[in-house]
Amino acid sequence: MVRYFVILLAAAGLLSAAEIKLGKPLTLKEAVTVATLLAHSGDYVGKTVQVKGKIVEVCQMMGCWMDLTNEDGQKVRIKVNDGEIEFPKDSAGKLAIAEGKLNKLELTREQAVARAEEEAKESGRKFNPNSIKSGMTIYQIQGTGAVLLD
Repeated sequence: MVRYFVILLAAAGLLSAAEIKLGKPLTLKEAVTVATLLAHSGDYVGKTVQVKGKIVEVCQMMGCWMDLTNEDGQKVRIKVNDGEIEFPKDSAGKLAIAEGKLNKLELTREQAVARAEEEAKESGRKFNPNSIKSGMTIYQIQGTGAVLLD
């Protein structure tokens, strides 16, 4: 009986340490750092990239995006089309490797306000439109696949 209990505990440990694979399998051999991606974004726009970082936030409505950060607090958003991939809403704090095409979004002030308002709604935060003073350029990855690590 003790032997079966030990085997059960070992199996449970393996399951809890397992990777969670979402979307399409990752195809690139190496991840670029968040810092490199942001510092040299022009070199990567329109290309498939892979990044690794700590999940700091996930869309709480549909799981359609997650933000990855590095140790310096730089972050990049991984956005997927609704229904293609659902990032687990409780995955903040875990490490993830994500892959997809880097896009450059140039937003007018009105678009930036609408985006920030939607993000605040999805995250359950208050939003003040006056906090957005001008348009902005955003780089985000249109995600195709990800692996969440425990």
